[in-house]
Amino acid sequence: MALSVVAIKAAKSREKTYKLSDSDGLYLLVAPSGARYWRMNYRHLGKQKTLAFGVWPDTGLAEARAARDTARKVLALGDDPAERTKLDRIAATVAASNSFKAVADEWLLKVEKEGRSAVTMKKLRWLLTFINASIGKRPVASISAQELLLMLRRSIHPVKAATRSEILHEC
Repeated sequence: MALSVVAIKAAKSREKTYKLSDSDGLYLLVAPSGARYWRMNYRHLGKQKTLAFGVWPDTGLAEARAARDTARKVLALGDDPAERTKLDRIAATVAASNSFKAVADEWLLKVEKEGRSAVTMKKLRWLLTFINASIGKRPVASISAQELLLMLRRSIHPVKAATRSEILHEC
């Protein structure tokens, strides 16, 4: 029988941990401390494993069921949901560490090694100081081309950019 929010709220702690089953492997683990954890048991390559989906009430019943359904879809494809979660977490960490400033610094080193003149390098660094002030800490993947173009236009022609916006505003 599927769990309900009323049944979850009514669950009392006991001396030992116990499970309240929902469906398709999802259950609520009630600890002696009274904490309630969403878990799902599954088998992958003959080994039993457990996935953790969060803590009640931070993770609600609908969210836990959605996470369970996602995990079951991954299993149906023949992959391990726990491994997929780890890989997704690593990918997110790498994407977040690829800030615009870090990538721009790498590019500047590359351009400098290619033998660009000192004047060119000075100008490139100068342009990047304007851009880094506003989007330098953001991941590169989250920056749109239009946003970057707008930043470059502002840094190269601050007066013309203001004039264009004033003209458009007057129309």
